[in-house]
Amino acid sequence: MSFQEIILGIMVGWLVVLTTGLILILKFFNRLSAGAKGEDLKKVLDRVLVTQIKNSKDLTRIDKEIRKLEEQGTLHVQKVGLIRFNPFRETGGKHSFSLALLNAKNTGVILTGLHTRERTRLYIKAIKKGKSEHELSFEEKKALTKAQERG
Repeated sequence: MSFQEIILGIMVGWLVVLTTGLILILKFFNRLSAGAKGEDLKKVLDRVLVTQIKNSKDLTRIDKEIRKLEEQGTLHVQKVGLIRFNPFRETGGKHSFSLALLNAKNTGVILTGLHTRERTRLYIKAIKKGKSEHELSFEEKKALTKAQERG
């Protein structure tokens, strides 16, 4: 192989590389200026920049809304614990219950229903951060523990 053939081969290779690069740049420019209808590159880039700034502002606003919804979501009932029991030997069946309803921060209520032959009585106790200001019965403690374990 002569020196001229080697140089010619190198030049053909370089021409292929340059042509491929030019084709890629033209494809990128065509995608960038899609729908530009005769605008120059500066106008196209300005439009892209304005769109990017708007999208950035929208993303910031959406991120704030998501954080707000996540915070509000922690305040809804998320944990439930139900214990059925029979507090009186003379009545049959487990008709009485303790129901713990807690949010993500272990704050909520315990509702206890005591069923007898004559009546059913309902009691409610507030729960703040997993604790009550009032003494909890064994069943209420079980319902509270069961609800907390679900979180």
